[in-house]
Amino acid sequence: MNPIAVFAVNFFAIVPLAALLSFATEELSVKLGQTLGGLMNATFGNAVELIVSIVALRQGEIRIVQASMLGSILSNILLVLGCCFISSGIRRRESTFNATVASTMSSLMAVAATSLIIPATLYASLQNSSADTESNILVLSHGTAIILLCLYGLYLFFQLKTHATLFDAEAQTDEDGNEEEAQILGPIPAGICLVLVTLCVAVCAEYLVDSIDAIVEEAHISKTFIGLILLPIVGNAAEHVTAVVVAWKDKMDLAIGVAIGSSMQIALFVTPFLVILGWCIGQPMTLHFQTFETVVFFLSVLVVNYLIGDGKSNYLEGCMCLGTYIIIALAFWVKPDDATGDAIVGAVKGVFGQ
Repeated sequence: MNPIAVFAVNFFAIVPLAALLSFATEELSVKLGQTLGGLMNATFGNAVELIVSIVALRQGEIRIVQASMLGSILSNILLVLGCCFISSGIRRRESTFNATVASTMSSLMAVAATSLIIPATLYASLQNSSADTESNILVLSHGTAIILLCLYGLYLFFQLKTHATLFDAEAQTDEDGNEEEAQILGPIPAGICLVLVTLCVAVCAEYLVDSIDAIVEEAHISKTFIGLILLPIVGNAAEHVTAVVVAWKDKMDLAIGVAIGSSMQIALFVTPFLVILGWCIGQPMTLHFQTFETVVFFLSVLVVNYLIGDGKSNYLEGCMCLGTYIIIALAFWVKPDDATGDAIVGAVKGVFGQ
């Protein structure tokens, strides 16, 4: 079958499925609250990427796994968040969201960025050492992955148990005078709808991914650009629509929970889980990403931390996020696959005086 036809059919099939996913998530959030609703949507959205990454990891495609993980994080914290800010900013002068939640999430994303910077700098400092660099990086990655998984577990306990009132602050404002939204689906039907729609999106995304390779061969696009930019946009299409729709309705806490919560789940749970899984099945999956990718990730987290720190948003901040994402996309567009970042490694070694 013509790969262009396959791509077009599955791309347009994801659009109504994304709308259904958005509807089911909103119905769950009415009953369960925006905090738990956003967490469930992020989890269902990332389940597709987790399954695809496990298959790729078993086949030894470690670079594909790393690229897709980093690309998903960047698309969520820059593209999705930027679209949410713009969507909300079109209808109102300024939107507000839970500053405590934003501060906690931004701090955890900074920890995740640190967990990638340390392996990259260690790799650079060990280049002239007689020690086994790859073995040392593996040990560091395994230990770091365990710590990140523990931190994510503690975050869930913090969010859902000990400090649940902080994350459900928006529910308190509803009690003060806002009308409660009418519920169309109960929590069980909405949950079943989430599962079924997620499975359909996963099937469509698989066909999309398979057809992209045939299309990009003719356009001479690098695999790095495909893995970090194109595939995450397609794979996270449902989450993108959900976050933008709820932001349009001024449910910014739910939008932040989907956008930032999803990227944080990938950084603190999915990626460390894949490192541990690789350890168990004998695949050398590590947290040592290419230096250029690590720097891009760190700068992206830095930009987002500045933008969400005050608990307020407007369309200009959304344009800043989108502008940053477009700059990164252009950088990966011109970056060839055979660029390993040796010049950057040499610069780091020079800083360390080696």
